[in-house]
Amino acid sequence: MSPERPLSLHVATERWPIAGAFTISRGSKTEAQVVVAEISNGLHRGRGECVPYGRYGETIEGVAATISRMGPEIARGLDREALQAALPAGAARNALDCALWDLAAKRAQRPVHELAGLPPPRPLVTAYTISLGTPQAMAIAAEKAATRSLLKVKLGQPGDPERIRAVRAAAPRAELIVDANEGWTADNLGENLAACAAAGVTLVEQPLPAEADAILAEIPRPIPVCADESVHDRASLKRLAGKYDAINLKLDKTGGLTEAIALAAEAARMGLELMVGCMISTSLAIAPAMLVAQSARVVDLDGALLLAQDRADGLRYEGSLVYPATPALWG
Repeated sequence: MSPERPLSLHVATERWPIAGAFTISRGSKTEAQVVVAEISNGLHRGRGECVPYGRYGETIEGVAATISRMGPEIARGLDREALQAALPAGAARNALDCALWDLAAKRAQRPVHELAGLPPPRPLVTAYTISLGTPQAMAIAAEKAATRSLLKVKLGQPGDPERIRAVRAAAPRAELIVDANEGWTADNLGENLAACAAAGVTLVEQPLPAEADAILAEIPRPIPVCADESVHDRASLKRLAGKYDAINLKLDKTGGLTEAIALAAEAARMGLELMVGCMISTSLAIAPAMLVAQSARVVDLDGALLLAQDRADGLRYEGSLVYPATPALWG
């Protein structure tokens, strides 16, 4: 067997068309733009995928450049622990962290869950997203997905009570969760929460802008409220006290699986329920999230399902279930 060479880093940007369009309160898009980091020792390679998010000041070019600048450190043997200090939480660190986990698994010939001390992953029920639109358009989309166990409904514009009523009528048996993507205000918060409660919604995600969410600690919450844009890593947990009942953990926010595992444990100690989500991406970005999602109350890992086509060896989706990755994909 050939000896291992120093680690080398390759970075690629990719565009993956979405099947139709994906619309939230901040706008609509028709493709997923991702950055892939590949780390190789000459014998094995590890891959990690991230999705730069403009809401946090990230661009595809900037994230790719940040990852590329880590090439010399990778060659000198940068490990996951050192990576946490070398880069802040965010998309760039996520791609590198997940690539290092994947490489470690390939080198050890053991799955990542064993290396991380986590239980073997099992198939999970994942939410399926209903994009923001008119009540009529959302009802049509919900009716097509009505046999799924869990629907995630995008809201965040005037007229949301009509939208959630239309979705509930079209999908009477599905569990509904709502994501307002910071689109509500203090003035319409009460009305929108009441409409969601009447429709049997079980969780409302990020109703208010992250910088204007203090009122959540002052009003009755008829439905559990989940932080998304208000939480990134463990350092952001303390400001959630009294305002939120759950957190949405995403690897592109935590900066990878390493911090995600620690964040999930700390949130549980604080009594916060866990939701694990994703951006619109290929299965390569979602595979690591499947490991931390094993302990989640809500799983929202449908990003690859929204693409016109996933990458080879992608995750297997059957009905509402998503299955763990095979080693050919990641981990």
